[in-house]
Amino acid sequence: MEKGQPLQTMVVGSYPQPDWLIDREKLRSFVPRTRVPELWRIPERWLEQAQDDATIVAIRDMERAGVDIISDGEIRRESYSNRFSNALAGVERGKEGKLTFDNAGRTVTAAVPLFSGPVRRSAPVEVRDVSFLRAHTDRTIKITLPGPFTMSEQSELGYHADREALAMELADAVNAEVRDLFAAGADIVQLDEPWMQRFPERAKRYGVKVLNRALEGINGITAVHVCFGYAAVVPNKPSRYSFLTELELSVVDQVSIEAAQPRLDLAVLRDLPSKLMIVGVLNLGDKNIETPEIVAARIEAALKHIPADRLALAPDCGMKYLQRDVAFGKLKAMVEGARVVRKRLGI
Repeated sequence: MEKGQPLQTMVVGSYPQPDWLIDREKLRSFVPRTRVPELWRIPERWLEQAQDDATIVAIRDMERAGVDIISDGEIRRESYSNRFSNALAGVERGKEGKLTFDNAGRTVTAAVPLFSGPVRRSAPVEVRDVSFLRAHTDRTIKITLPGPFTMSEQSELGYHADREALAMELADAVNAEVRDLFAAGADIVQLDEPWMQRFPERAKRYGVKVLNRALEGINGITAVHVCFGYAAVVPNKPSRYSFLTELELSVVDQVSIEAAQPRLDLAVLRDLPSKLMIVGVLNLGDKNIETPEIVAARIEAALKHIPADRLALAPDCGMKYLQRDVAFGKLKAMVEGARVVRKRLGI
């Protein structure tokens, strides 16, 4: 992304996977933390080819919508985090961990990775994804990767003394992956850290330290996404973050937040003056497609607190739970809304 170019549009990461590729009905019932191969409708023999074809469809949709910065839609993933975390050495093979936590007021027990040994990235995980994306578009590209804090929270401890120790080892694995993603052609690498908001007290103690460790020595544009959870999973959201402004002390270049669905108090944008802010202007909890004017109004609300050259625009979160026609319509509205505001500003 060119420095100073204002109001660029991008996706946060995911785009709806086709129904012929994955069982979207089952996928709506939970967010996988371990690998769940039975979700895929295509036999393993042809699965990679089918995922490649679906990825091209996602890329073309984003291009047709006019999005400036695109991803691969995370088409090859069952969830944003499980593919990377379960590929690491240190995860107990053939045995799932358990994690009990509160989700929107109800207690949930989920299958999660069990780390029974030291964490190590033994091989690249998403490098082929970046290479494939780079080969199929000439636009600026972004790839997403689960952040070390969130992965540590989405796990059962077996070997490590505490979650901070696990998070620091995960940060080293992420660092190695980020280096390879930039070498493979990524323009922006985004770390997803939604569980910093879920567990803000631990995030306040060591979240920035872990994030900085993951990005230590990295040359390339980096982003972090912090949100309240998928709209399909968390329908009621607060209007303020419990952990966000602390990221001003991190080395990350861009901070991505959701704002449309929770009707966020955008005054918080003033508290991260060194960051380019990626603000959510599409409400993914609303299946209706926004008009460009609605999007423009959300952009102008953000511009009351931040200059245009430090503002980028995105959906609130990943779009994987939307119907594809709705997701495409919302992206077009975002692009057109940004065009309306640029015209009003004369930029």
